[in-house]
Amino acid sequence: MNMNYTADELAFRDEVRTFLEEKLPADIASKVKEGRRMSRDDHERWQQILVKQGWYATHWPEEYGGVKWTAVQKHIWDEESCRYGAPRSIPFGVNMVAPVIIKFGSEEQKQHYLPRILSGEDWWCQGYSEPGSGSDLASLKTRAVREGDHYIVNGQKTWTTLGQHANMIFCLVRTNTEVKAQEGISFLLIDMNTPGVTVRPIITLDGEHEVNEVFFDDVKVPVENLVGDEDKGWTYAKYLLTYERTGLAGIGASKAALSHLKAIAGRQKKNGRPLIEDPTFAQRVAQVEIDLMAASISNLRIIASVEGGGVPGAESSMLKVRGTELRQAITDLSRRALGPYAQPFVEEELALEFEGDHLSDPDGAALSPQYFNMRKLSIFGGSNEIQKNIVTKMILGL
Repeated sequence: MNMNYTADELAFRDEVRTFLEEKLPADIASKVKEGRRMSRDDHERWQQILVKQGWYATHWPEEYGGVKWTAVQKHIWDEESCRYGAPRSIPFGVNMVAPVIIKFGSEEQKQHYLPRILSGEDWWCQGYSEPGSGSDLASLKTRAVREGDHYIVNGQKTWTTLGQHANMIFCLVRTNTEVKAQEGISFLLIDMNTPGVTVRPIITLDGEHEVNEVFFDDVKVPVENLVGDEDKGWTYAKYLLTYERTGLAGIGASKAALSHLKAIAGRQKKNGRPLIEDPTFAQRVAQVEIDLMAASISNLRIIASVEGGGVPGAESSMLKVRGTELRQAITDLSRRALGPYAQPFVEEELALEFEGDHLSDPDGAALSPQYFNMRKLSIFGGSNEIQKNIVTKMILGL
């Protein structure tokens, strides 16, 4: 494959940079770069800027409001967005359930849900994991029993990211207990405002309310909210996960974080000299950078393989493993670069509009919770151990 951008791709990169310089709100970029918490309003503001530009639904066909970008253009957008401090789009609607609806949903579902995702009228969350059913997702127990023109849903989902903001959830539910586990699962769209849906917060180690438990008690869901065929949800779930796992690699985010790490190590001192000049620390940074370059090339290879409109295969599992390991390694080195300044965790410094004096290094308040938060990357979206099993089976043929 040709690793050099064409003249048209370079022109597109310049267009992206100009757009980000002119349209990305400074307050949002500041929060992203400083690692401060973002509000729902921040995400919605940025989404509507992208929608107005026509650059929001990069995975969608043009007929549904998508943008006709090549895979390389999508790659350029991801890297430049991270470099400028643009927030990552909340993926559950635009990048996860929407591709499933487009490929497997009814025409009525496409006409109803896709415009609402673009407008921001619907905020989606994901109902996959359950207590006891994480990486082994096929063991899920949430039941949906058909009664006339409705399903009655009972069960529990957990680790539901940003479920406190959502008004819609796409769920894997068990509709058949008489067949093999994977063959009795269906893909259901559920209104979170339906009676019987309860959301309870889970506060994570970094002090953030990011994930939730969701309970379903005799929740009535119209049959027309079933995507595709009953008992075929496992096929749709696998299709969705290829998009999720490729996104979890976070190559662009890792490049931005590596640049931030170098800046921190350039100002922190060891024996009177910048830490980045310490041979041991410099070697560790160099190794991460080399590994990141290799992952970036792998990402480009996958991009090239789907240029014709295909879907990432088991390679997305390989990229998820390597990408999440790198993101964890970079936050670990950043924490080590700050040394004792990384220890204080003052939650007030992470507030949306904090303007006071920092307790220690300005980066300390954000890097400590980031380090803790990144521990989850090798677990969610299918643990890295499970991803290695997929690679072993699907790529190596073992």
